[in-house]
Amino acid sequence: MTRTVYVNGEYLPETEAKVSIFDRGFLMADGVYEVTTVLDGKLIDFDGHAKRLARSLNELEMKHPVTEEELLAIHRKLVEVNEVEEGLVYLQVTRGAADRDFAYPKDAEPTLVLFTQKKQAVNSPAAKTGISVISLPDIRWGRRDIKTVQLLYPSMGKMAAKAQGADDAWLVEDGFVTEGTSNNAYIVKDGVIITRNLGNEILHGITRAAVLRFAAEAQIKIEERPFTIEEAKAADEAFVTSATTFVLPVTKIDGEAVGTGQVGPIAARLREIYLEESRKTAV
Repeated sequence: MTRTVYVNGEYLPETEAKVSIFDRGFLMADGVYEVTTVLDGKLIDFDGHAKRLARSLNELEMKHPVTEEELLAIHRKLVEVNEVEEGLVYLQVTRGAADRDFAYPKDAEPTLVLFTQKKQAVNSPAAKTGISVISLPDIRWGRRDIKTVQLLYPSMGKMAAKAQGADDAWLVEDGFVTEGTSNNAYIVKDGVIITRNLGNEILHGITRAAVLRFAAEAQIKIEERPFTIEEAKAADEAFVTSATTFVLPVTKIDGEAVGTGQVGPIAARLREIYLEESRKTAV
């Protein structure tokens, strides 16, 4: 079945969707995006994604194409017409089409594109076995807190990991882990969750915020600070979080087992709590 997608106010078959070759998202990577998870046909953490989108747009001095209420309606319609029970809604806003120039155009109207993708993540085998990661230098630009479409280096990192027989990469800057290629990174030592504190160096993960809130409610101690790869290898557990993988255990780093090399109890429990609580507030 051909998907229905959204492009600048229109719902179209994906085969008929078009964006200008002069769009700055295509020419300059001048755009931002969000990915919202769909479970049981409902949206998870939509409010958080909408607020982060607004922040990204504001940081780049980009126009808001629609209101938050309109955005929710678009998400819901796409989920309904494409019959998505489990998967995601991808959203992208660019500065719009204009003659190529490094300076921001004054009169361009933003381009807004959304599409759905069916994807099973709740019963992912990796949740039971854990994933392996390698470490790579973090050479991305300095404003990783803005969720831009500049994703070439994360893609390169993912491919470098696959070339070494691993699943993903953790990026390292000035000796400390920043984050994964498309997720926030954590370790657990002596029952304490350790994850990098928020700043321009990492994405302010919506799933990260929810998981840390649930961990605090479960009386699990949390330390928000940088950690090294060596510290991670010596940890009892490790895991990552993202909208599309929830809480995913990491059982191997640079070929070395983390803890017992098996999925740890804290990561497993946080995944259960996140899925249970998120479903309660889904829209």
